[in-house]
Parts: sequence; C-alpha cells; structure tokens
Amino acid sequence: MASSPASDIVKALGGAGNIQSFTHCATRLRFQLQDGTKVDTKTVESIPAVMGAVPQAGDRFQVVIGGAVTQMFEDIQKLPEMAKVSSGESDDDVKAAARAHGPRGKFAWLDSFFEFLSDSFRPTIGALLGASLFITFMSLMSTLGIIGNWADPRVALPTSWQFVNLAWQSVFVFLPLMVAYNATKKLGADPWVGFAIMAVVMLPGFTALKDAAVQMKFAGSTINVVSIFGAPLTIFNYSSQVFPPLLMAGVLGPLTKLLRKLIPENVQLIFVPFLSMLIMMPLTAFLIGPAGVYAGAGLANALRTVNDFSPLIFAIVVPLAYPFMVPLGLHWPINAIMLLNIQTLGYDFIQGPMGSWNFAAFGATAGVLFLAIRDRDKMMRQTATGALAAGLLGGISEPSLYGIHLRYKRIYPRMLVGCLVGGLITGLGGGLKTSAFVFTSLLTIPAFNNIGLYAISIGAAFFTAMILVIISDYRTAEQKAEAAAVREAEAEAIREAEETVQAAALEVAAEASAAGAPAAGRPIKPALRPGAITQIAAPMDGVVMPLEQVPDPVFSRGTVGAGVGILPHGNTVVSPAAGKILVAHATGHAFGIRLDSGIELLIHVGIDTVNMEGRGFDVKVKTGDRVEAGTPLVVFDRGVIEEEGYSLVTPVLVTNGKKFGSIAQAISGEVTIGTPVIIVNAKTPEPESEPVVATATAE
Repeated sequence: MASSPASDIVKALGGAGNIQSFTHCATRLRFQLQDGTKVDTKTVESIPAVMGAVPQAGDRFQVVIGGAVTQMFEDIQKLPEMAKVSSGESDDDVKAAARAHGPRGKFAWLDSFFEFLSDSFRPTIGALLGASLFITFMSLMSTLGIIGNWADPRVALPTSWQFVNLAWQSVFVFLPLMVAYNATKKLGADPWVGFAIMAVVMLPGFTALKDAAVQMKFAGSTINVVSIFGAPLTIFNYSSQVFPPLLMAGVLGPLTKLLRKLIPENVQLIFVPFLSMLIMMPLTAFLIGPAGVYAGAGLANALRTVNDFSPLIFAIVVPLAYPFMVPLGLHWPINAIMLLNIQTLGYDFIQGPMGSWNFAAFGATAGVLFLAIRDRDKMMRQTATGALAAGLLGGISEPSLYGIHLRYKRIYPRMLVGCLVGGLITGLGGGLKTSAFVFTSLLTIPAFNNIGLYAISIGAAFFTAMILVIISDYRTAEQKAEAAAVREAEAEAIREAEETVQAAALEVAAEASAAGAPAAGRPIKPALRPGAITQIAAPMDGVVMPLEQVPDPVFSRGTVGAGVGILPHGNTVVSPAAGKILVAHATGHAFGIRLDSGIELLIHVGIDTVNMEGRGFDVKVKTGDRVEAGTPLVVFDRGVIEEEGYSLVTPVLVTNGKKFGSIAQAISGEVTIGTPVIIVNAKTPEPESEPVVATATAE
C-alpha cells in the first residue's frame, strides 16, 4: 500500500513509538517526542504537504502545515500505529509532558508563559478573523457613504444595519469569556468554571450596579464605585477586555490544584467547582478584574505615550520589532492592547504600522515564489503559494514565517528593509488608526482611516521585500547547489523511468517482429496482419485529448509513442485488453503492456508522478502478470496527486508504432472504460489481401 503524507511525517519523526503525544494549533502540528535526536528534519521538510519544521527544546517538534493542519492532524490520528498515541491526548498533556521530560533551560518559565498566552488566544483566531471581515465590510459601507460611522455609538444606524453590526460584536463583546475558557483549560482547571466566573462581571445586572455607584477619582480617571456589604466594588465595562480573564485564570489554575489535594476524590465533582466559584467570583469582581483593567491600561498608555511623542518613531519601531516578537509569542500581549485601545480610545494606532511587517513578510514570500517558479522548484512553489494565500487573504504570517523565513536566514535582512520602508511611509503620513481589531490582509484595507496611506505603505513594504529577495535570492550558494542537485536527481529519475519503458518496448517489438515473420512458423499477431484495423479501449473514465495537448514535451512530441491523453474522472486504471504486463513500476505511475493483438502500450498515470515515489498509488499487478480486459492495474488517490501539484493527465501510447501503418485518435470528449480511443492500422496490405478487423477492447 502506498504511503501518505501523514504516515511519511510519522516515519520521519522516528516512528509512532517515538511520539509521546501530539496536538495542533492554527497552522502547525505540535509533537512531544521520546527522543528529538531521532527526527530526520530534512525528510520532514521534503514532504510536499509540509511547509516547514521547527525543532524545539524538551524533545518537542513542530511541523508547519498551514490551513490544512486540522485535516492532517485527523489523518495522523487515523493511522493504525498512532491509535495509542492519539487516544485522548490533550494540548495540556503535551505541554505537561514537555515540562516533565526534562529541563528546558533557565528560561523555561518564560517559554511556558508565552505558551499560556498563545493557547489562550489561538482557538479564537477563526472567530476573530471572521469578525474582522464583518468590520471591514461595515467600514467600506461607511466610506462609501451608505451608512454613518458604524463605530461611533452616538450614530443611530438603520435597524437592518444594526443587525449586521451585531455580527462582529458577538465576538468582541464576549471575547473575555472565550479567553477565560481557553486560559482556564490551559492551566488544568474546569474551563466552564472559568467561563462562569468571568461571566459574573459581564452580566447586565453587574453593569446595572453603576446606577447606584458613586463617582470617584483614581489615577487621574473617574471610576464608579458601589458599596457591597461595606466593601468598595469598582464597576467597569469588561466587554473586549482580555487582561482580567488572563489574570483570573492565572489564579484559578493553582487554586483548583490546591482544592483537589485538600478535598476527597469522591466529592471533588461537587465541591471543587463550588468552592472555586465561591472564592473566585468575588475575588475577580473586587480585585482581579480591576487589576486587569489597570494593568492593560498602563501598558496601553505607555505605548500611546511613545506614539504621541513621535508617530514617526513608533511607526518604524513596530514593524521592525514584530519579525522578532512573533516567533517568541510576544505579539499576544500587543494584540490585547489593541483591543483595549479600541474599547477605551475608540480606535487603535498599532495595527497600521503592524501592517507594514505583515506585508513585508508576504512580499518576501512572493519573492521566494517567483524564484521557485523560475527554478522549477515544485516543493518550494507549493509551500510559498500556500503561505502567500494565507497571508494576503487571511493576514496570517505564521506559514510564511515558519515555513520559509526562519529556514532561510537571508530573507530576514531583506524583509526588515521592507518593514522599514513601510513604517517610514506610515510615520511620514502622520500614522494610521482603525476603529476595529482586524487581521491585516488585502481584504481589510478599508478598515483604516486613511486608506490611501495604508495601501501605499503596505504596498511599498511588500514590493521592497519581494524585489530584494528576487535580486539577491533567499538561499546561500550551498543551498542553491543542493536544490539544483535535487532537481537534477528528479529529472534523472524521470529519464531512467522513460528509458526503462522504451527499452521494454523495444524488446517486445523485437519479439513481435519475430512472431510476425512467416519463417518462424508462428502465427502473425492480429494487429500486425496486413490491412488489420485494431481499436484500443480507454483504460479509465475521463476526457480524451490529442497527444499534442498533454502537458509534457516528452509525450506531446510523440517521443515515446503515438496515442492520446486522458484526463481521468475516476481513480482506477484497467487493462484495455488481454495481454502481459511487461513493466509495472512499484511507484504505480507507469505500466507497459504487450497486448495479445501485438500492440505494445504505455499507460503513464499523470505527469511527473514518478517524483511521488508511490505516495497515493495502490498497485494491483506486477511485471510478468497475465491480465484480461478490465483487470485493475492501479488505484490512485486524486487528492494526493493534485495536492502535490502534479497533473492527472494520463498518456496512453503505442510504443511499437513503427510496426504499423498509422495510429490515430478515435474519439474526443467524454469516454468510459471500454470506449475505443485509439485506432491502429496495420501496414498497407498487398492488393489481393482483404482487411481484417481485430478489436482489442474491454468487453
């Protein structure tokens, strides 16, 4: 049975026995291994479905997949050898195992802290991305004058547009509950208890306490304070706040572990949640919630001070810092501050400069894609295409960063120049603001207050990075030489495969010539009889095309033989008639058959599919086998072939054509197995001979 990308990944990681547990994030598979030294990183990166590999401390390993990571995770789970590994292992188990496996260095606490931040926000990315597109749509409608300022609560929108506006509010208003759930789960407590604790301060009834509150001055701000059993309670609007739920989870996690130690196991289900809520609800309302609000406000004010002091410096520093912050997870607190800015100021000033970093990253990826296409590097072309699409359409930089930029260190200096150029333009233009939290992609350009300035700055960042990468290349001389050697090896493999088929065809042609000679005392093969007309049936369902349209010069020029191309509809190739298998490659990409009629056929499944080394092909026959019309030769996985970027067009060729008078296409368009697709005419008979029709079709 042919291997799959999922099984190839497991094998390159040292096999299922080397994997303790695994999970995934938005773009990456995360593995906790028994022994990280057993990983063949180059093999992992060479798998077509893989965008990159990131070895980590503590025998952890990340494999960058991109948008298809969920499907790949499920494919690995379904592997028989992974049954025990993937049975209920959670993300928390993965991280706990990593910490228990051994020391990660003196900064292990910092690594754990940023993993906590990442895992608290990561599951919300899909919802945030969807909401940001609703926001962009509302911004565009406002820019076009169709509606008023949707972000100003003083503006009364028509009822229909109020409903549309709820689409993004449903995410951002209740974001604290989402973060509370994720953060609590990350720290090993009951996530629904964390959700309920945070929900207390978001209830309409809590907000309504403001009506009985007394206004006071604190740290230069006016706050509303109400007396609860004689204790002062500060009333805040916690919508979109993310620091309070993070702090709440940070206390609830250790408290839950303590309660589990103190309370007997048989009553933990009742009393651990109850006591957690009894302690944490007032603690959050009176202390943790306000502390989170002030902590976030303090960080936001610090950044605002820098921006107010010099928008130019701020616009340059942000995009230059982000390429180093994102790999470390330092960008998550900044994302929280963006949300806080929108809630407190009504706008955010960080996302505009941040866009220069994102588009410089995407521009560098575009430069890599250009070089990959030029150099016919199929693997990098696939990686860069996926990363660029994720960036330009989704604003997600991780596939570019982990799949390409961190693997080829020459990219970073060129990308930083793009960041500088974009940030400089933003700063000279007076800075940028947006009324909503959005992912900086092509689709969210209308969300910024100065669309022209934003478009120019991100365009300059994109094309500067792209041009610099194209001019100077992203690879060292050694890496370019290695890539050229790989391409040459692939080309040599193709040549060897074709030569093998042609040699087999010549051998059979010689046998056919001897078989057709009267002096040999053997009967003439039906298709070789003077005047015979033989029809060759389609070996698969599909669409027939002239050989000239087959996307490969070796086949389209008729170098291997005359015939047709078929774009298959199904996934099975059968023998078109009775005969003997001369060549059956283990890779399943090509078959040579000597039909009983005397015709030698080559059926080549797809173009350049020899490079797949059998992945996606289930071969049903072997060299020397006897086959009949309709005998299955191979079953192939269309999805795997297309995913790896290869054409499914299948040439069906007569390789001993010199023995015949003519070979012609019999039909165009849709065909099914058994439909005649090639007509082979024997050499012109003597005048007294009568033509004989020999049909080699599947009955």
